[in-house]
Amino acid sequence: MRPDAASAGRTASDGGHDMSADVSAAPMPGGPSASRRQFVGFLLASPTLALAAKLDLDRPSHSGPVAASGRGGLIGLPDAADVIDLGDLIVAAEAAYQYNMVLEVTTDNRVRFELPRLEKGQGIATAVAMMVAEEIDARLADVDVELSDARLDRPFTITGSSSNVRAMWEPARALAAAARARLVTTAAQRFGVPANTLTTHDTAVFAPDGRSLSYGELTEAAAQVLVPAVPATRKTAAQRRVIGTPRGRADARAIVTGAAEYALDVDVPGALPTLVARPPDIKGTVVSYDDSVARSMPGVVAVTQIPSGIAVSARSYHEAFRARDALVITWAPGPLAHTSDADIRAKLKAINVPASPTGVLLKTVDGSFEYPFMAHAPLEVRSAVVSVTGDSAECWLASQTPVFALQQVAAALGVPQQNVTLHVVRAGGAFGSRLFCEPVVEAAQVSQAIGQPVKVMWDRADDMRHGRFRPMAQCTIRATCALGNVLSYEHRVAAVETDFRHGFGEMLTAAGANVAPAMFGQAAFTTTVKVPYKFGVVTQLLTEQHYEVPTGSFRSIYSGFVATSNEIMVDEIAAALKKDPYQFRRANLETDRQRAVLDTVAQMGRWGRAMPAGQAQGIAFHDEYRSHVAYLVEIDATGPEPRATAVFACVDVGVPINPMGLEAQVQGVFMDAWTIMFRAGNHLDNGRIREATYNDLPWARMKHSPPQIEVKVLAATTDSPGGAGELGLPAAAAAAVNAYARATRTKPRRFPIGC
Repeated sequence: MRPDAASAGRTASDGGHDMSADVSAAPMPGGPSASRRQFVGFLLASPTLALAAKLDLDRPSHSGPVAASGRGGLIGLPDAADVIDLGDLIVAAEAAYQYNMVLEVTTDNRVRFELPRLEKGQGIATAVAMMVAEEIDARLADVDVELSDARLDRPFTITGSSSNVRAMWEPARALAAAARARLVTTAAQRFGVPANTLTTHDTAVFAPDGRSLSYGELTEAAAQVLVPAVPATRKTAAQRRVIGTPRGRADARAIVTGAAEYALDVDVPGALPTLVARPPDIKGTVVSYDDSVARSMPGVVAVTQIPSGIAVSARSYHEAFRARDALVITWAPGPLAHTSDADIRAKLKAINVPASPTGVLLKTVDGSFEYPFMAHAPLEVRSAVVSVTGDSAECWLASQTPVFALQQVAAALGVPQQNVTLHVVRAGGAFGSRLFCEPVVEAAQVSQAIGQPVKVMWDRADDMRHGRFRPMAQCTIRATCALGNVLSYEHRVAAVETDFRHGFGEMLTAAGANVAPAMFGQAAFTTTVKVPYKFGVVTQLLTEQHYEVPTGSFRSIYSGFVATSNEIMVDEIAAALKKDPYQFRRANLETDRQRAVLDTVAQMGRWGRAMPAGQAQGIAFHDEYRSHVAYLVEIDATGPEPRATAVFACVDVGVPINPMGLEAQVQGVFMDAWTIMFRAGNHLDNGRIREATYNDLPWARMKHSPPQIEVKVLAATTDSPGGAGELGLPAAAAAAVNAYARATRTKPRRFPIGC
């Protein structure tokens, strides 16, 4: 008699994975039961096995693994004792909606996963491919991760605040495990053996006698399995064979050979290359223009006035550039025509003055730090393709907030949101600049006006002068000390307002940011900045001033200047108390996990070793995004400009999905940190941004990279991952400045140093 696969035992998979294991988290006292927080994989109508992830709040599911965190009743939120960061809130908010994630096993033995995030160089596609390959037991090379279109039924979709891996951790693995359970069930029926005798690896199911069936051979039948014979149990940490192993970027070959398609590579038939003539002032406007010469030039198809300037559409960008230069435009000045950065700096400096301490035994340590406007300056300039036909539009955009971008296009065109299709394409860098979507709105306006598809490209000067900027900021700090301890720590931040009108990925919060922008800035500030030391009474306050400068979240958001200033101040407090900067940090950090990364980096760089005059070490720590990092930087300040000669870093992100990708993040962010502290910043001259090219905004080049850079990635310290994309910037920046201060015996106060 043929064994009944459905009644067979409950084990399968590589490494002795026990599919009968209970993966439900125990309910928190007073909180909802674990069974009310399930990520389930439900079948989609498809001839092959295709599943989507959904958060099921009503009942447990035999067809999908549990993703409950046991953390206070909300998916993705931390324990009550932990600080909740902005990324946690994003993960929790989108968990309540149907995920715009689809996993499909194709007949040619490929596993296809739709990723509702922007791949912008951070390696999220590779990390998610590793999660999927792990749980479905496929070869990593057999997993294809594709960027998902914007979906109105998944409103919270945002690539930001280092939340990507955290957001994907539960549902991506849930889908893969659910698919594996159905494939095993189907194979058991084909082999005529109990499902618990089967194993899975290398994108195939194997019987005890050596027979095997590829997933591609099983997928059509597996699509008909409603209730798998085995539970879709995710692997334990001990069973993982892919997650936590160093892997090269899945798209590395495509990138270096030019095969990878970026936003600027999108080629839609008939799309006219289009440039926009923009005002010299920020937010200047057109008074009048003469396009007679431009229209007569070869290749020019249309000249269109739009709110941001005069658009020229031509057969080629060369022809569009020549015609744009031939336009004669009279511009009205912008709202900051009589304002320069010195004016803004003076107003910010006057805002915050810490209270004076009282008591004869108290010692105060004061510091005030100035940060300029800073362009995001990604290597790939911004672009978009839009084709408007009647009351519908199809768009191609590298977007960190695709639903918001879709809604902005619909509003600009006056069409229903469901009539707009937005395809998300790979970006050549972002750092926060692609949270907003000006190019796609411009392209939509031009396409609607001329009745043809267009491809709008911003040139480098457009990007530098009219893109988004990290706000100018002034950080004023006072530490009050007695008997070798810090009794109070007060940090007051005065900054130009950061624009959060993109919301946290959907129109509700975007609308709220329009109504009460200060509230969103305060929320982001509160959930992203903290002092990780036992410094007594800690106060950090933000005051923002609105100026008509297009700002946006820059890598590390507020922590980029707040936490950086804190870590510079820690060195100065240690010096005032005659304590070693490393030992002082170690004594005041709160957890063993924090101290572990600090101790490791001190050992890696041999902290405290003797160095020649003009050379020194600096150290710094940062704790955010449920992750920890420490940097030790060595600087030689004896040359015409300071040079980082060695960099050591230790990082703990809980579960490191891809240690090689994480190492790249930790290395790369150091170059950003070096740039903003030593090399580059923007200047506002009477309402105009001075810089137009990388020559004007001298981002760190290859020659500025340290000859020695070592990164230690700690093994898993928790069973869930933290964030990493923005984590390193504050500690890297502060460690470099601390080294410079010790080498030069100065106290840097204005950045970038020497500029």
